[in-house]
Amino acid sequence: MGEEWKEPESRLQQWVSESSRIVFFGGAGVSTESGIPDFRSADGLYSQKWAYPPETILSRSFFDRNPEEFFRFYREKMLCPGAKPNRAHLKLAEMERAGKLTAVITQNIDGLHQAAGSKNVLELHGSVLRNACMRCGKFYPMEHILRSEGIPRCSCGGVVKPDVVLYEEQLDGEILRRAAEAIAGADLLIVGGTSLAVYPAAGLIRYYPGERLVLINKSPTAYDRRAGLLISAGIGEVLGGITL
Repeated sequence: MGEEWKEPESRLQQWVSESSRIVFFGGAGVSTESGIPDFRSADGLYSQKWAYPPETILSRSFFDRNPEEFFRFYREKMLCPGAKPNRAHLKLAEMERAGKLTAVITQNIDGLHQAAGSKNVLELHGSVLRNACMRCGKFYPMEHILRSEGIPRCSCGGVVKPDVVLYEEQLDGEILRRAAEAIAGADLLIVGGTSLAVYPAAGLIRYYPGERLVLINKSPTAYDRRAGLLISAGIGEVLGGITL
């Protein structure tokens, strides 16, 4: 039976079985099953009322100008210490252990891919698990931010800033380079849980030279026409059904 007659999930299973250099590129939708809200969905952070728009609060200029309000929002909306890896995170870690997946590239900052066991995770936007003093560079875990009140301070008195890329800040050039290199060398690129609307991260897809581009997302993306396979479903449901 030709590929054109296969159900999308069956074709994905076949492509995974035939591939050995799989790269996964994921966004907020990967973590929604873990209880972490999606910024742009109807019930996401962007639709909730706040003193300022989330894009404003999560900008570097707002952080510098009004850090107390930034951290009030950050603690309430960006930190989910009870979140656990879901089926998508666990399957990707299993694919890496099986020698089939070479990299996970994520726009998420929750650290759930590493919690699931993935080793080669390229975090485009940083991580809430890493925080550092802006004055002396001392490292602090997420718990320090959660326990503190107002503006979290270092033992030296400096402000402790999360290692997350805020609006108006540039992405790490080395992480971008490694992500582009991984995508360029992939024999299967699976993109899931992202609208591919945030640049420069979304532009990384252009580095994929192959035909086996899989897009798994509940809503359309700008790259749908280029995809070799489109699956409109939850990423956990789709990846969880793959057998290795």
